[in-house]
Amino acid sequence: MAPLVGIVANPVSASDIRRIVSNASTLQVTDRANIILRVLSALRACGVKDVLMMPEKSGIRRHITRAYERAVNLKEDIFPELHVVRQDITSTVRDTLLATAAMREAGCKIIIVLGGDGTHRAVVSQCGDIPIAGISTGTNNAFPEHREPTITGLAVGLAAMGRVPDTIAFEGNKRLDVTIGDTVKDIAIVDVAVVTERFVGAKAIWKPENFRELFVTFSDPEVIGMSAIAGLLEPVSRRDDHGLMVKLAPPHEAKTILNVPFAPGIIGGIGINEVQRMQVGVPYKLDFPAGTIALDGERELAFDQSDDVTITLVNDAFRTVNVSGIMRYASQNGLMKVGAQKQ
Repeated sequence: MAPLVGIVANPVSASDIRRIVSNASTLQVTDRANIILRVLSALRACGVKDVLMMPEKSGIRRHITRAYERAVNLKEDIFPELHVVRQDITSTVRDTLLATAAMREAGCKIIIVLGGDGTHRAVVSQCGDIPIAGISTGTNNAFPEHREPTITGLAVGLAAMGRVPDTIAFEGNKRLDVTIGDTVKDIAIVDVAVVTERFVGAKAIWKPENFRELFVTFSDPEVIGMSAIAGLLEPVSRRDDHGLMVKLAPPHEAKTILNVPFAPGIIGGIGINEVQRMQVGVPYKLDFPAGTIALDGERELAFDQSDDVTITLVNDAFRTVNVSGIMRYASQNGLMKVGAQKQ
């Protein structure tokens, strides 16, 4: 059976309040469509013939359709057959959740995700054992690695076609489980932040004076957002078998002040009281009595003194495509040479 590749492209990523209060750029519909077209041509070059895509109403598909029509007129076989998931469009995260579930049911080999940390989190919640490949198009992009989409498409195509061993093509990733009482209420793939606001509101968090606790799966000093706080204190890689927990405080009460790029173009002082490594499988109880919990940069859960809230780090919780490993393997084994066979 020919491999099927899924594409989830969030048409409204990079449009939250952090784009208004910072100097971040906005990704236009044509830019998103061009990214997808680069991915599609790379998939076809590797032999992928069928792609299943999430529906949307922003105009991405219209631009893609024109490119397909132009290729047909020029008699160019440069794109795979494009199929669209049949579902109602709500222009909310529900579209991503339903489309990902449909791709899992359809047997997609890999799902390519265009969006920020929140979009990738939504896909991870539904994809099961299907590996994902991230392309950064959001506001906070700690999770999707930054690289040319054509290269991501080539790596996905080679992996989907079985030309790279799974042990090289795919990697395990950590996850944070948020448990209230005895029930896992939600997950995060990069960070869980506790803030003082008692309501979800606009979801995106951007006021550093309200941050109180932070839990991260990995910490990178080169990214933007909550994980940048941890990254500037103690870098933790995606492959390390631990995470990091940071106790925060208002700057005038804190032991240490850290200047952090918590939004594009905005650097501010964050109060730090304590840094501690998180061990896998150990539930960490929240110290702060009431507020909201932000998952990968978006407030999702409110809690108060009556709630028993714990955060647990889970190892090998989902898989991603190892783009750099695949491309090195392709180079070492001549996979991009015309007529090259599976190793």
